Amino acid sequence: MTTGSAIRLPGSRDVLLLVVALAAISTSAPIIAACTAPALAIAFWRSALGSAAMTPWAVRRGFAGLRALSATEIRYVVVAGLLLAAHFATWIPSLRFTSVASSTALVATQPVWAALIARARGARVDTGVWVGIVISLVGVLVLTGIDFSLDPRSLIGDALALLGAVLAAAYVTVTERVRQLLDTAEFTSVAYAVSAAALLPLCWLTGSALTGYSARDWGLIVLLTLLAQLLGHAVISVVLRTTSATVVSLAILFELPGAILVAAVFLGQLPPPQILPALVLLGVGLVSVIRAGRSAAPVETPPG
Repeated sequence: MTTGSAIRLPGSRDVLLLVVALAAISTSAPIIAACTAPALAIAFWRSALGSAAMTPWAVRRGFAGLRALSATEIRYVVVAGLLLAAHFATWIPSLRFTSVASSTALVATQPVWAALIARARGARVDTGVWVGIVISLVGVLVLTGIDFSLDPRSLIGDALALLGAVLAAAYVTVTERVRQLLDTAEFTSVAYAVSAAALLPLCWLTGSALTGYSARDWGLIVLLTLLAQLLGHAVISVVLRTTSATVVSLAILFELPGAILVAAVFLGQLPPPQILPALVLLGVGLVSVIRAGRSAAPVETPPG
């Protein structure tokens, strides 16, 4: 992850869109925590409904971009969908074991893992990125240690959220080149469909019921799809066309306080004061990673 081009600041339109998107994304973890449907089933329905919502837009374009892809590029789209499924299958269940604050903070470490993946692929990683990685990982250790001391069961959720962050980073890495060839509607309709198809057998194997929920849970699943999946990540994809990825990445970090606020107001779930130093360390580390990575910094689109 090397120093990139000059940072493109958002115009007034992009600022408004970012505010809307961040408000929508901040509801993701609290909605999942409030929903009593099986975690893997939530992941399946989020993917399936997201694909169903985007497919009509792709059909209007005749899937022209997809039909122009080579076999290798189509395989990248499929792999992206599988990674998205794996991300959902780890991060969403993490909210059954740990708090909204801890899960959101740990999955937000995605830029750290994306930087390490980039280094493994031969990219030069700036010193500032390494400093940010170290600070972030110290924050991870502090957070997981405090969670374990408060409730050993939380360590399972922390590990799942951290794995979800790694998988989200892999998803972004794989799809980076494909997104240059496909528009948002085409890519998301196919990737979300692949994700749903991969999650379906997992639901069957784990006995995660796909039906029989209360009207409240169905409402929460639909709300999750509309807000986090469509109004959140899809809008961020639009903003990225005219605003630097660095700026968008920094803005996405506000998802953490937003999610904490939503969880506090609607779920009565307040983070214990002991974890605040860890959250500060994570925030400082992530800001360092993103700013040092400049416009090459990985962005959470759309798995968070």
